[in-house]
Amino acid sequence: PFAFVIATAVLLLFSAGYTSMTRFVPSAGAFYSYVDKGLGRSAGLGAAFVALLAYLALEAGVFGLFGPALASLVESYGGPALPWWVWAALGFAVVVLFGYRNIELSGKVLAVLLLAEVAIVLALDAAILFSGGGPEGLAAGIISPAEILSGAPGVGILFAILSFIGFEATAVFRDEARDPDRTIPKATYISLLSIGGFYTLSSWLLISGVGQSAVVAESAENPGTILQTTTEAYLGAAGGHIISLLFVTSLFACILSFHNIVARYIFQLASRDVFAPRFSVPHARYGSPASASLAAAGVVAVLNVAAVLLGLDPIVQFYTWLGGISSVGIVLLLVLASVAVLASFTRQERGGSTWRRRAAPALGLAGLLLFLAIILQNLPTLVGEESYGPFSFGVLALLVLAFAAGPVVARAKSTVVLH
Repeated sequence: PFAFVIATAVLLLFSAGYTSMTRFVPSAGAFYSYVDKGLGRSAGLGAAFVALLAYLALEAGVFGLFGPALASLVESYGGPALPWWVWAALGFAVVVLFGYRNIELSGKVLAVLLLAEVAIVLALDAAILFSGGGPEGLAAGIISPAEILSGAPGVGILFAILSFIGFEATAVFRDEARDPDRTIPKATYISLLSIGGFYTLSSWLLISGVGQSAVVAESAENPGTILQTTTEAYLGAAGGHIISLLFVTSLFACILSFHNIVARYIFQLASRDVFAPRFSVPHARYGSPASASLAAAGVVAVLNVAAVLLGLDPIVQFYTWLGGISSVGIVLLLVLASVAVLASFTRQERGGSTWRRRAAPALGLAGLLLFLAIILQNLPTLVGEESYGPFSFGVLALLVLAFAAGPVVARAKSTVVLH
């Protein structure tokens, strides 16, 4: 649980400069607009391509979790035993439909799913808390230095930081906000504090519910069902059924969220002459980035079809490999954005207090560099290798090539302006 506290603190420091710079980056585009503003067009385009690669990889990879999870859920209720990719294709069709429509429809669906998912976990939290904890009472690990530093704290921080992926997307929807200078910073801070608080509390109470001395062995023995079995113990069989269903819907919500982000990245880049102009034309009826959404869907479809044809395990290989690309890419973008914020405020004294312009971003950058080092150290584990091998080096090579494409496109298209 303390790993979530650390991750939240570092990202709040990062966001102090990130949100202060929002008013100087009037266009949507999240990280790449900030990098362009602070470090120049070539670096900005490189960041844009890294962001696209990271989010596309994550959107496609989560289908490797969604398909098997939905298949298992259907089979548990006596449904047909079908390959994972059949259920993934079904989910893909729904995502394409929602992505083609406007943001209000996707937002309403995501809101309903999110509220349901949070509600069942909070119900479990309350049941554990009001029962005085599990067999050993409430766990002391959240405040005990010995427990905080036990095991592999670096890996804990790694997974904590990955749990925040997408929080910066508030800036991507800038063009669709009524008062972005006020609502974008507010939404960013609310997102970080809500996510950090929710995960810290829930992970602590889950440990308490299982028992501090038993949770490691239980997690190792039943990694995919520990939340369900704990829910059944405290909320009964009905709670277990609900948590199984909402696990599937949470994966769908992740996919839809990442799809919306990718579509708007493509839409904004096309409007800046990076991609074909047709991807920057909103739908005549829905006002959505429909063409950009279909383009994103096409890439995701190709990746999933390739996984099926190559016979990849959807979780151990497909999701894990693409998740490795995404994890390194997102933290790399956070580092680049931090450097860009500091560089931009070094050239100008506007934008708030010295704390928000320099001190907080500098501390945030130090924390993010530590996170990046931890991820690179553990990258082989993320992609299923014992040490650095072809897949680990392949992840790094893809990200390097994506960033290197920035200067190439910048030279080829001198009209591109990202901020």
